[in-house]
Amino acid sequence: MSVVKQLLIAGVLVVLAIGGYLAYSFLRTPAEASGPLAAIPLSQSTAAAPTVAAAPTAAQAPAAPTVAAQPTAAPAPSQPAGMVTLQIAQGESEARFIIDEVLNNEPKTVVGTTNQVAGVIEINAQDPTKTRVGVIQVNARSLTTDSNFRNRTIKNQILQTDQYELVTFTPSEIVGLPASGAVGQPYSFQIVGDLTIRDVTKQVTFEVTAKAPSESRVEGTASTTVAYADFGITIPQVRQVASVADQVRLELQFVAVPA
Repeated sequence: MSVVKQLLIAGVLVVLAIGGYLAYSFLRTPAEASGPLAAIPLSQSTAAAPTVAAAPTAAQAPAAPTVAAQPTAAPAPSQPAGMVTLQIAQGESEARFIIDEVLNNEPKTVVGTTNQVAGVIEINAQDPTKTRVGVIQVNARSLTTDSNFRNRTIKNQILQTDQYELVTFTPSEIVGLPASGAVGQPYSFQIVGDLTIRDVTKQVTFEVTAKAPSESRVEGTASTTVAYADFGITIPQVRQVASVADQVRLELQFVAVPA
């Protein structure tokens, strides 16, 4: 066999191998969600904080039991004062991403959505500053757009959902809530926290608008815009897509009710 034939055969094999890899990467069926999302309970450490603060008096041995009993009794009255624990209702909520691209020489806004979102919110309608928000989870395997090909590309190539099933947001600070409020009053505020996409975590700030139509229901939206490159994400080049915006908008439209 001549050298030219050997090179041609080798070239064909390489092309077939690359084509097979690309077909597998883009066209294979992504893994389904591993199961229903369960909300992560709010940490109880803050409820124990008064007890910890009183610990220095433990040096007075006889008084220590009395002082320890006081803080544990103190949170009890605060619970009836209006604290209500709610969970995001998946049937009434939606997480989504929004990104612009040029598809077939036409501008297009791509929207991916899922109702597979979970989280816990603790509110006090009379004192909004006591509001607490737990970890928000979104199952990336359940995201869908208007294109099955795009869905597979997002899950297999971009978000790698077989390996990284969840996108999470862990709040660290709530900014802008007033010290007094009332049922039905709308609020605009910010939630600062750590957003984890795949294996990269960055601090982001969500702009939130919300209101409580009743003491057992909260409705609202939260949004932020991020550069996906900050999370180590790249968009594969596809012939029909001339360009993709550098930033993506993340939104959560939520309703929270008692579990």
